[in-house]
Amino acid sequence: MLSLNYSAYRILQELLESPEFYNLKITNSDSGATIIDAGIHAKGGYLTGRKVVEVCLGGLGKTNINIKRYGSIYLPTIFVYTDHPAIATLASQFAGWRVKHDGYYAMGSGPARALALKPRKLYEALEYREEADVAVLVLESNRIPPEGAIQDIANKCRVDPRNLYLIVTPTSSLTGAVQISGRVVETGIHRMSEEGLDPKCILHACGSAPIPPTHPKGLLAMGWTNDAILYGGIVYLTLHYEDEERLKKMVEASVSSASDVYGKPFYKIFEEAEYDFYKIDPKLFAPATIIINNLATGRLFHSGSVNNGVLIDSFK
Repeated sequence: MLSLNYSAYRILQELLESPEFYNLKITNSDSGATIIDAGIHAKGGYLTGRKVVEVCLGGLGKTNINIKRYGSIYLPTIFVYTDHPAIATLASQFAGWRVKHDGYYAMGSGPARALALKPRKLYEALEYREEADVAVLVLESNRIPPEGAIQDIANKCRVDPRNLYLIVTPTSSLTGAVQISGRVVETGIHRMSEEGLDPKCILHACGSAPIPPTHPKGLLAMGWTNDAILYGGIVYLTLHYEDEERLKKMVEASVSSASDVYGKPFYKIFEEAEYDFYKIDPKLFAPATIIINNLATGRLFHSGSVNNGVLIDSFK
């Protein structure tokens, strides 16, 4: 059987064995948990970002980085692919764990979620459970977690803290930008599942998104990473679905341009929403383009397009 945590741990071993090569700082907490700083005090980079994305995918996906043209600018672009789409993205990569403890806050993603069942309803829908004595979690934060948060994570995963591995990376780092753009496929699958698609019918998935410039200000960096997917993300899914009329409607509703607030850089949308994510139309959180190959008939379905104008307006 597949094991997200054990597969991710095998990738993690590369980072632990070569911290200088990957520009990492590795420490241990008081309880023995391994903390991998991938962008707070450490430099990180493209190599690290790729590995963090693959860890987030539970070792069930691969990545490449190249350069692609977007209108009048060229940007580094990450390409992600997996043959285990629902489990790699929703059961692992999806940032579904809000880690909170005594003023500390981070978004948690990666295979440890499957041990803690964060969120439980998602795993029930996926019919996926996992048992492991090692837990790997990626925290999107500009702070190293305090000991209390580490103990809480270990308890929820039912593992000894000495077998807990936490990768911490802020959005304003290059590693953070790479790993967020690397969520493009997960964003598309999540959006389509919100529109009613059973993600278990998806057989193969791939996608790409530009890696935005890095910015020292967290809010602007967050805006740019969102724009990379909302206006530059492309997702290609291979699935088997009998009701093609229903499939067509789901594809049309699962791209960012289906949202009423589409068309402006995300930071401006966030500003207008008074910096409250919950005031933003959830339909906006989708890739720019989705292409579906339906194996039931061989037909292709396509919706949305890359918006180079907004990308340039945002990044400049």
